[in-house]
Amino acid sequence: MWGRAALFGTALAAGFGLCAGARAQEAAPAPQAAIQLSPAQLFDFADKARDAGDFRTAEQAYRALASNPDIELRSEARFRLGMMLADRMGKFREAAVEFRAILDEKPKAARVRLELARMQAMMGNIGSAEREFRAAQAGGLPPEVERMVRFYANALSGAKPIGFNVEVALAPDTNINRATRSDTLGTIIGDFTLDQDAKAKSGLGLTLKGQAYARKAIPGATIVARLSGSADIYRQSEFDDFVLGLQVGPEYRSGKDRITLSLGPTWRWYGTDPYTVTLGGNAGWVHPVGKRSQLRIDGGIGHQTNRRNALQTGDVFSLSAALDHAFSEKLGGGVQLSGMRQTAADPGYALASGNAAVYLWREMGQTTVVANLGYGHLEADERLFLYPKRRVEDRLSASLSATFRQLRVGPFAPIARILVGTKLFHRGNL
Repeated sequence: MWGRAALFGTALAAGFGLCAGARAQEAAPAPQAAIQLSPAQLFDFADKARDAGDFRTAEQAYRALASNPDIELRSEARFRLGMMLADRMGKFREAAVEFRAILDEKPKAARVRLELARMQAMMGNIGSAEREFRAAQAGGLPPEVERMVRFYANALSGAKPIGFNVEVALAPDTNINRATRSDTLGTIIGDFTLDQDAKAKSGLGLTLKGQAYARKAIPGATIVARLSGSADIYRQSEFDDFVLGLQVGPEYRSGKDRITLSLGPTWRWYGTDPYTVTLGGNAGWVHPVGKRSQLRIDGGIGHQTNRRNALQTGDVFSLSAALDHAFSEKLGGGVQLSGMRQTAADPGYALASGNAAVYLWREMGQTTVVANLGYGHLEADERLFLYPKRRVEDRLSASLSATFRQLRVGPFAPIARILVGTKLFHRGNL
């Protein structure tokens, strides 16, 4: 499948009468005459240009073929273009776009999905690469393709040594500081009247997320350094939230399992002023469960120093588990469980929380839809002195998001996320 000989036969069967609309240029300055090439001839022309290193001409020819109404012809053109972009030009992101376009029309094209997984790995998106592997295996693979899956999966540790990714989003929150709509706040000495700044606020802002990484192979492991950051920016700068973290540590492969260890600091600024500094470490274990599922367990421990309130300084412990499953090439989902324990100098600020979530994703043509449903419970150790009850809260949330690849801008596709239902239940004081 997707080989030159197979395509050549398909093109011949389609007939030489199909016009690809290509033009050949004469060397002489005389008026140029337009000629027509069959798809097979244009493929041959593009392949020769590619092999001669004339990638610009080859790309133009492949893109002309990619507009052919025959799905097999345009898929083959996109596949050859993607392979050229990846292996001859090192343009992994652009190649991934071409492979994704094929899968939008032919989701069962296993070889194409494997190449998309390879591109994700080369860009450092290991989680996305593994998801594509599971989706490919969910559709059933012939033995020779199974061997290719194992080869690519084992080669993930040799992904691109240096890279970065960036995400930009609008309207990150509709209640920036999770403020209350209540007019008063109950305390042990009476009700306090709240001013407008303490009440519910909505904010249209900008969210920026990014990560840069470097990988260095050593005997028995790979050392990975990651610099990650995020920023929520609003018109009112007192609500701006910035986070910057540096993590360095080894990554090991044990059979099909992947184990990662990392250590480093994380800084947070709120309202442009220093808020917390955390020094800690994380450990992660990724384990395939059959061919369609993957189990991931992560744990972390750190010491957090609060620059604004020393009573909130303490240790943070976290543990999470996620099971991801591909039901088919176009449908998947998973379950996530997590817990967190935060100590503090004042027990009123010490917290314990647990969260559970389920999600489902579905490929629908050039759109990927993801639905999430989550529940979280949080409790404080003791009440704060001023309040009559300790903090206890429950949170139920649901969201629906979609990636629209037909609206792509270059290699990027916009994501629209709709919060279809969020409700926060309180028992006691916040």
